[in-house]
Formats: sequence, C-alpha cells, structure tokens
Amino acid sequence: MEDTKHIKISDFNYDLPDERIAKFPLTERDHSKLLLYRHGEVSEDVFYNLPDYLDARELMVFNNTKVIQARLRFHKQTGALIEVFCLEPLEPVDYAMNFQQTGGCSWLCMIGNLKKWKGGTLRQEAEVKGKQVTLTAIRKEVRGTGHRIDFWWGDDELTFADILEVFGELPIPPYLNRATVENDKVTYQTVYSKIKGSVAAPTAGLHFTDRVLKALDEKGIDREELTLHVGAGTFKPVKSEEIAGHEMHTEWISVRRSTFEKLLKHNCKAIAVGTTSVRTLESLYYLGEIVSRNPEAEQEDLHVNQWTPYEGTHTMSTQAAIQSIIDYMDCHQLEALHASTRIIIAPGYEYRMVKKMVTNFHQPQSTLLLLVSAFVHGDWQKIYHFALSHEFRFLSYGDSSLLIP
Repeated sequence: MEDTKHIKISDFNYDLPDERIAKFPLTERDHSKLLLYRHGEVSEDVFYNLPDYLDARELMVFNNTKVIQARLRFHKQTGALIEVFCLEPLEPVDYAMNFQQTGGCSWLCMIGNLKKWKGGTLRQEAEVKGKQVTLTAIRKEVRGTGHRIDFWWGDDELTFADILEVFGELPIPPYLNRATVENDKVTYQTVYSKIKGSVAAPTAGLHFTDRVLKALDEKGIDREELTLHVGAGTFKPVKSEEIAGHEMHTEWISVRRSTFEKLLKHNCKAIAVGTTSVRTLESLYYLGEIVSRNPEAEQEDLHVNQWTPYEGTHTMSTQAAIQSIIDYMDCHQLEALHASTRIIIAPGYEYRMVKKMVTNFHQPQSTLLLLVSAFVHGDWQKIYHFALSHEFRFLSYGDSSLLIP
C-alpha cells in the first residue's frame, strides 16, 4: 500500500496538444478509431469491428447511467450570473425518488461565481408543460466541497425531472472549452442510457450503436448492465505530488441481483465498458467482504473506501465475495444492491473481475490514467505514444481502445 500511496502523479504526464482533444463527436459513433492493445502488442482498427476481437460466451458489462441536465443558471437582479451545478440528491437522498419529487427538493451543488451570491433567493422563470413556473434556489449549509441548495417550484404536478428538462443544461466536460449545443443532448448519452443521475457520460460507451450491440449478440457475447452515477469528481485533477494526497469522490452504484448471478455464471470475469464499469465491478469484491463479515449491515453502510484494496489481506475468492452479496440480497429481499464507492485503482492494485477493458484516452496526470496503467502493468506510455502518433482523437468525444493485458 505504501508504494501505491507514494506514486508521483508527475510520472503519469504526457503532452496532449489541444488540437488532439475531440471538441465534437463523429457523425457516426461507431466509425471512431479503435486502438488494440493485446498482450503488449499495439495495432488499430475501426470501432464497429470490436466484436471481431472478443470471444463468444464472454460477458460484457455496460454502465446504463443517464446524464442529467445538471447545470442551472440564475441571474441576480444586479445582472450577476450564478451557476448552480447539481452533484447528488440530499432530500430525498434516493435519485429516482428525488427526480419524481414535486414542489421542491434539495441537492448538494457546486456554485459558480459564489462570491456574488452572499445570500438571498435566486429566481428563474420558464414555461414547463404549458405552465408558467418560478424556480427558486436558496443556499443552505456548506457540505464538504459543495453547498446544500433547496429548490422550490411549488407545483404538485411537476417533478424535478420536469424542472431540469426545461431549466437545466447538459454539462459537457470543462476541457472541451465550448458551450453546450442542442445536439449534445443526444451525442453525450449512450444509446443504452436509462437511469438518470450522472453529471458526466460514461464516455467509453458513446461509441456503441445498435448495429455494434447486435453484432455482439450474434457473436454470442453475453451483455449485462449496471449503474454507476458519474460524479463531477471524475474531472477533478490530482493536485498533490503523491496520490496519497488526492481525495477520491464518492459515486453511487446499483447492481441487480440477476447481474451477480450472471457474473458467477461467467466465473466472475468480465469485459468492462469504461472506467465507471471497472470501478463498479472491482468495488463489488470489497462489498462482498463487508456483507460476509456483517450480514446484517444496512445498505447505507455498504461503502468501499479509497484505500480499502491496499489495506489488510484480502484472501476471499472473488466467487465467494459475489455469492456473499447474493446471500445478503436474498436475506434482505433485495432485487438490486445499492452502495457507494471511493475506490482508487492505481499501480499496485490487483484486478479481480475485469479481464478486458474498452476505454477512451484520458487526461494527463489523472486517476483514470492510473487505473489504465494498473491494468496494463505500467505499459500505458506505449499505448498513448501509439495513439498520439497515429492521429487518434482524445478524451470524452475521442476515439476508443480495447485493452487486453
């Protein structure tokens, strides 16, 4: 663990010219380039040929989270623009319940231009489903790096989902350095997105089309979905010299009982689509440890801490950990497991479930680059050198890779 904590983030730097960052997506999602890293060898193809490089009867796991229109803009009477960025629900704390809430609700938010909002109520008016609505926001106590914001619109027929649909704006990544355009509402969602809650897309999934999914089915590849709501912390740069000083953000996960059954059927080995699926799958092992030790644990106590994988000994088999979760769910009559994770995956980490990974190209000195390095046993520079020298497009709207260590 100490070796991992002392990793210097400067060792994970590379030169990323601005022109290599894809500002907009390709017209056809599955025409992006696909870098192939197979047992140390690097080559390239086109994404729609991805199924050709996978084996029949493998299990592929997707994150079906849906990006919400989390950015709200308010103008004070002085003309000052205050930006309120919804991070996670507080009252009700459950995502689905919060989006169905009528009249009012509370969220943990980040505030842009906070110095101009000393206090008082922010207001904005718009028409929602044929009704003229006034949305108000009141800033309450500070919560960690955010603020509790109470939203009120006073209508018992309009839900918060309805409100965000009109008042909110889709939050594309800050490094794109451009305003959100109407088309982002489609292109910045995966074709299989279902469960609202993310403030950033699980971007490895953006390349998939119905055509590619059909080809996977025809190849005999098993597909399964889980949910991790991507937080704004995914863009949080590592500012400490060593990663010990970096604080990972909490993300909320939901996994159906049938998914655990499917994992067992596949000997707990999976192809993960995106780093969010990776973080979820790898967190399940440690959640299994928790419920095997404490079968009476409340769901809100099911949390994987940042350094859990590197502390103590973890001798339980992956199959036993997953079976422990199934037993726990049966005991508590749960159809889905709801938990949270702050796991950091960095060199020194032992992968338990993910055997192959589909992922985009990540920012220099980011925790996602650490995750990739841990997966390819430190060989990330070969991959990124190839991508840079072969005109690959980088970051959220960029090209893809299939990594097989």
